[in-house]
Amino acid sequence: MTKKTKPVKILLVDDSPVALMILKRVFATSSEIEVLGTAKHGLEGLELIPKLQPDVICTDLHMSYMDGLEFTREVMQKYPRPILVISNSVQDHDTHNVFQVLEAGALDVFPKPETGFTSDYERITKELIYKIKILSGVKVFTHHSRQKTKVQHKHKLVQNQEIQRVENTHTFSTRNRLNKLSINSHLVSRHSVHRHHQVSKIIKLVVIGASTGGPQALKTIISDLPSNFPVPIICVQHISNGFLNGLVNWLGYQSKLPVKIAISGELPKPGVIYFPPEEHHLELSNLGKFVCSKALPIGGHRPSITVTFNSVALFYGSFAAGILLTGMGRDGADGMLAIAQAKGLTIAQDEATSVIFGMPKEAIALAAAQHILPITSISPFLQHHINKGR
Repeated sequence: MTKKTKPVKILLVDDSPVALMILKRVFATSSEIEVLGTAKHGLEGLELIPKLQPDVICTDLHMSYMDGLEFTREVMQKYPRPILVISNSVQDHDTHNVFQVLEAGALDVFPKPETGFTSDYERITKELIYKIKILSGVKVFTHHSRQKTKVQHKHKLVQNQEIQRVENTHTFSTRNRLNKLSINSHLVSRHSVHRHHQVSKIIKLVVIGASTGGPQALKTIISDLPSNFPVPIICVQHISNGFLNGLVNWLGYQSKLPVKIAISGELPKPGVIYFPPEEHHLELSNLGKFVCSKALPIGGHRPSITVTFNSVALFYGSFAAGILLTGMGRDGADGMLAIAQAKGLTIAQDEATSVIFGMPKEAIALAAAQHILPITSISPFLQHHINKGR
């Protein structure tokens, strides 16, 4: 007899009775999800969490008494849970705040379903239920004050990297070596494959792919890049419709480099970060110019990370650097293999710092990742590699 799977228990926090009614109706269509309770604002939600013990929390952004941003911060400090922000994202200031909530610890965003049954209601219902199922399996950690967390995290990463390096060289004086850490120890790759061939020392373009947890990971990398970064960067992020402009604007506030949406026929410029337009694949022509297309989704994704990675591998070959970050599924894995086979540089985010280790894990399984690094080490490693080749 098959064991019955327990439903994912969720808490809904929204000050709109209509929105709560629609969300409850959406989740009622799935026997795998159970709405434990609802709250009209963050304060009420905080009171319910220890009583109801939800697996996932869905929260609106703009609410009275305590809004979604403050609520997320409080939850991640006191009762860490996967949080999905369900918000109306039509206006720019809404999306900027949504990405502040992601920075505070929320895992994903989703456009608030419109009132009534629309032509795409079934699609919205399917996508929302799918997101809840994914987030229910994500492990989250308590968010402490920013300064304390940063120091602790950096110390832990440096320790882990040095331990890995010591173990890999079969050295038995681990404790003594840890006491002699150099300032460059964060540049050490924790793992290295494809040692049998030498990748190009010159990088002319960087391409990055990410999904769930990607906005926070992208911010970590991009905010650390200098204003004189010498090559173009292409980023492909799986994100719900309506949130791309908000992501670009939010990252633009964090970055010393301009962040923009790519335009067909445009030539990638050094020191500029590009994203594909919403619902478009992004490739390069035989002249190296952007080609934005609405071709069929690949593996359920448009834009597809693999489509962009393959195109970059074809045009730039050994002069490309491909980075695959946190995300569900395997989009980007085959594309990273194409870059590795072209003798470009490839980096995968490690499991410890990934919200979901799906995409990097698939690339590693293909032996496509030459380096596996924690998120805070990727930017320094990339800069070190690029500067060394110039």
